[in-house]
Amino acid sequence: MHLGPTLIVDTFAEAFRMRFVRFLVTAIDDYWLDAALRETTGYGSSVIGCDAEMGIERMLGVDETPDGRPGAAVLAFGFSAEALAKAVPNRVGQCLMTCPTTAVFNGLPEAEESFPLGKHLRYFGDGFQKSKLLGGRRYWRIPVMDGEFMLEEKLGVAKGVAGGNIILQGETQAIALAAARRASEALAVMPGIIAPFPGGVVRSGSKVGSTYQGMVASTNDAFCPTLRGRVESELVDGANCCYEIVIDGVDEPTVAEATILAARTAAGKGVLAIGAGNYGGKLGKFHFHLQKLLA
Repeated sequence: MHLGPTLIVDTFAEAFRMRFVRFLVTAIDDYWLDAALRETTGYGSSVIGCDAEMGIERMLGVDETPDGRPGAAVLAFGFSAEALAKAVPNRVGQCLMTCPTTAVFNGLPEAEESFPLGKHLRYFGDGFQKSKLLGGRRYWRIPVMDGEFMLEEKLGVAKGVAGGNIILQGETQAIALAAARRASEALAVMPGIIAPFPGGVVRSGSKVGSTYQGMVASTNDAFCPTLRGRVESELVDGANCCYEIVIDGVDEPTVAEATILAARTAAGKGVLAIGAGNYGGKLGKFHFHLQKLLA
């Protein structure tokens, strides 16, 4: 199967059940909103080594935010609600409470499961903090040096899907990089998903396990051009550069739709093949078969 000149490999992406939260961040203007988002989503690429996989779901207009200011919806994914209950309040306290003018709101108010946010961070107010109940939702106001930091008492948690992916193979690095950027920029405006790696793109794709004891993951040698001839390669003839795009989403249909969008956007001249990473179907319950999705 081909998309134009690009071969679609007969394989599947293997993804996992994870929990996620959505929280809304607002600030006085775009400059401080950008500063807040960069800080709080940093070091949020993979739960292999990070406390959570995080990214901007989408930017919000002033007519979409609770306080009528510029804002964004952020998604954070973790293996459990307990893991997120530790990671997200830490990031909110260190990265958002410290950033001038920000406020934080629960983006999943209807979720059946939740964990404390302002309920814990309020203690930074040293007894001067105040709370207010509005529309059945409790907010905390913590005095800080530019006024008050306002945030909701809790964040809702829901079931999501993480680890959807495509792996593209290009004739050159320039061609592969341009294709990866096309796909990443298309995904950036799609609601319900994040591509949590830098610029939405992964160059150090991984496989499970290692020759070194204690390593849970190591370089995906089958897609490393410099190892062609030394390992069982999955590179097609003429491919000299690979990039992976990992997709986390709020549910299985959304990740499937994002996979289609990424593949169709990445395909083109010089992109020799698009495949995906999996573990033989043994680890993740969600399988996204590329040819089936793109038929």
